[in-house]
Amino acid sequence: MALDTSQITGTNFVYQNFSFERFLDDMVELGRQRIELWGIAQHFHVPVATADDVRRLGAQLAEREQSLYCLTPEQVMYPVNLGSDLEWLRASSLAMFRRAAEVTAELGGEVLFLTPGRGREDEDVADAWKRSVDGIQQVAEYASTLGVRCVVEALQRSESNLVFDLDALARLDTDVAHPNLTIALDTVAMATAGDTVADYYATFGDRVTHVHLVDGAPSGHRAWGDGELPLADYLRVLDEHGFSGMMSFEIFGAAYARDPLRAHRQCQDAVFDALAAIRD
Repeated sequence: MALDTSQITGTNFVYQNFSFERFLDDMVELGRQRIELWGIAQHFHVPVATADDVRRLGAQLAEREQSLYCLTPEQVMYPVNLGSDLEWLRASSLAMFRRAAEVTAELGGEVLFLTPGRGREDEDVADAWKRSVDGIQQVAEYASTLGVRCVVEALQRSESNLVFDLDALARLDTDVAHPNLTIALDTVAMATAGDTVADYYATFGDRVTHVHLVDGAPSGHRAWGDGELPLADYLRVLDEHGFSGMMSFEIFGAAYARDPLRAHRQCQDAVFDALAAIRD
């Protein structure tokens, strides 16, 4: 399968200072029909979302002929951590992910996005690893009963002391060993770890099903062209391997906070140009 522009999702990353309606309308303007929803409090915070909130969100999507593809609850900066040694935090994190899986199913979504969490820097990392593996297994199993697939990504070392490179992600995948779990490739996390798209395919093959396509130097979450990563080369390798999943622009930062549409348009135009060059 050749890469296609329809594989770009609309995302509310960097829209936290705008209304949810503005985000959806901007995605309509860009022609984005499938949505990766970042679960931030300003738009849709899973732990407090009611049944009415879910119905309202579904109606807002439907009236614009959009659909949920992936739900990505906030789980790095918020108090959500599957690897925590605090029983209340781990229990509430598991409950949040279970509810997120239910919401994804209720809205007709396909994917629930997971991260490995982290342990304390002054504890044996093996203990946090076991907690994270167990938590991901539980979430993947519950989501499977709802027809929702889970994906997991590596984070940067500043975000996690558990999974921050390809080797650790491969070990996590082996230890979880659940058929309902596939792999997300984040280009910034990949680059900061010194890994490549080819490395991901050599390790996981077609189990790479989701991509956070974002520029960096090499870290940061920048719009295409505002960093130094060879994103066009990344797309070419994805195309060569017949990537059939979805790609999202995970943009953050003050540089984009006041005009997120411009940043998304910048990324989308660059993807269109890169794919056209691949076809030439």
